[in-house]
Amino acid sequence: MKYTEEHEWLRVEDDVVVVGITAHASEQLGDVVFVELPEVGTEVSKDDDAVVIESVKAASDILSPLDGEIVEVNEVLADEPGKVNEDPEGDAWFFKIKASDPSQMDDYMDEAAYKKFIG
Repeated sequence: MKYTEEHEWLRVEDDVVVVGITAHASEQLGDVVFVELPEVGTEVSKDDDAVVIESVKAASDILSPLDGEIVEVNEVLADEPGKVNEDPEGDAWFFKIKASDPSQMDDYMDEAAYKKFIG
């Protein structure tokens, strides 16, 4: 897995990259009450707004960490946004992206570097 400074995680699965937020980000947000996901088929560029997430504390935009096409979204989160708090680095992923330039992942931190970053 790779991690961004915006507290997103990226996990490669076959030819797509799964994107979610870290447990640290989930804890900072507090109880998540709403998640707005992108449309499947949307072309995004790195750092485009991709997801809107609202918690009892704040509303935040989740940025696309890569250029590419959104190929799947986690529909469960629309009905159960609290899953983001329960399993942020597992079942509560936001979207899967077919990266047009997978080398963009090279810019991100590994787990050890991320732990140091949030430490």
